Amino acid sequence: MLKTFSAVLLIIISFFTFSLPNWASEIAKELEEVPGLKHPYNNLYLAAQPKPDDFVAFNKAGVQHVINLRAPKEMPDFNEAAIVTKSGMAYYNIPIVESSDLTKENVNLLNSLLTNLDKETVLIHCSSGNRVAALMTLRAAWFHGASNEDAMKLGESYGLTKWSPDVKKLLSSDANTLKK
Repeated sequence: MLKTFSAVLLIIISFFTFSLPNWASEIAKELEEVPGLKHPYNNLYLAAQPKPDDFVAFNKAGVQHVINLRAPKEMPDFNEAAIVTKSGMAYYNIPIVESSDLTKENVNLLNSLLTNLDKETVLIHCSSGNRVAALMTLRAAWFHGASNEDAMKLGESYGLTKWSPDVKKLLSSDANTLKK
């Protein structure tokens, strides 16, 4: 009886420890105004588009790498790569413009970057946070073994909104690209 209780308790603790994002990670005061900012893990920030001054604050908060999911054409008057590198961080761009860009290739690129930057602190952003949530949802299912339901819950906690139907369709079909 005690063994059964201990096993059940261990399963419950494991579920809450490993399945749900850890929203308890503190956000530095300088970053509180960044739109859509989430800090699910000590080495990961997710956000909507930061302002130029925010990148200095991210660097002071320990961020070493910025992954931008916006296409350069979305920001014609804003050289984010220059601002990020001048702020002392590495810059990466995975342009996700529309839902058809939600491919295994792009999700694998993000997954590989995050895997290679394992212990370093990363900011991933787009204009609203929706693309970030979409890629993180697909990453959880395709590369980390999450069930479709658990991946969707994670995505919703990260801010998945308007691309939710497209992500659900991809998860249910497990297709390489979204077919319209």
